[in-house]
Amino acid sequence: MMNKSISITNVSKHYGDVVALDQISCTVNEGELFGFIGPDGSGKTSLFRIMTSLLLPDSGSVIVDGSNVDQDYKELRKKVGYMPGHFSLYQDMSVEENLKFFAGVFKTTIAENYHLIEDIYKQIEPFKHRRAGKLSGGMKQKLALSCALIHKPTVLFLDEPTTGVDAVSRKEFWEMLAKLKKDGLTIIVSTPYMDEAALCDRVALMQKGRILSIDSPDHIVQNFPHQLYSIKAKDIYKLMNELKTFDSVHSSYLFGEHLHLVLKKGNQIKDLIFSLQNSGIEEIETAEISATIEDCFMELMQES
Repeated sequence: MMNKSISITNVSKHYGDVVALDQISCTVNEGELFGFIGPDGSGKTSLFRIMTSLLLPDSGSVIVDGSNVDQDYKELRKKVGYMPGHFSLYQDMSVEENLKFFAGVFKTTIAENYHLIEDIYKQIEPFKHRRAGKLSGGMKQKLALSCALIHKPTVLFLDEPTTGVDAVSRKEFWEMLAKLKKDGLTIIVSTPYMDEAALCDRVALMQKGRILSIDSPDHIVQNFPHQLYSIKAKDIYKLMNELKTFDSVHSSYLFGEHLHLVLKKGNQIKDLIFSLQNSGIEEIETAEISATIEDCFMELMQES
């Protein structure tokens, strides 16, 4: 049986009448790369701030590496690394000065724990005298990660770490996380990018402060309950609006240059095509396709 690094039990948080988190419960295993996946406003940042003792829940409890976030927050902060969604380092300080500062806060030095950040920091070390505010998005990301790791945390929290960076930097960042995981670090990451879900051991799909599903990405996709179709036509927007009028359609939504379509049980795609042609939809193309994590998220939203 795997040891639990994090236990979240019935956590709720309100901002006035807005429900940010609604009875959230889940666990994260030691050494796991766990992702909270969902769009903006789904409650990810509120949950991260609670898990790192920066925000109190209205109800429920959170235990991180044996420490209660309400009662043991001083001890907890020595054991976790936190990289918030926005760049929060000192912009007027240099790369090296920022790293020395955060090492000093935790009563350590860069030299003492350099092996923890070497693979990451060496990519920005040539710019160690440059002000942090003058770095590119990808370099800021690497500096923030180095500062979050310099005190040798047992759990690393990364709130939307790849938002606003280019595709190459996103890929490099996830490669760095994979290496950190191999070293035994427990990593909790949030992201609005559904394609990043596949890079996690397990994910919690979130929407409107609730968890829709928790499982490995492969299992979530394998459990998609319908035959999924890709459909397109000469006028994709006319097709999209026309599909909304058919009772035989369970769901349909834009996905790149196509629509993804699920029919209600007992209905045939050939019958739908015939009806669409009679409605004036031209150049219809369809294909049976396999579901992605994003399709599963859309289905779970429909069910909820």
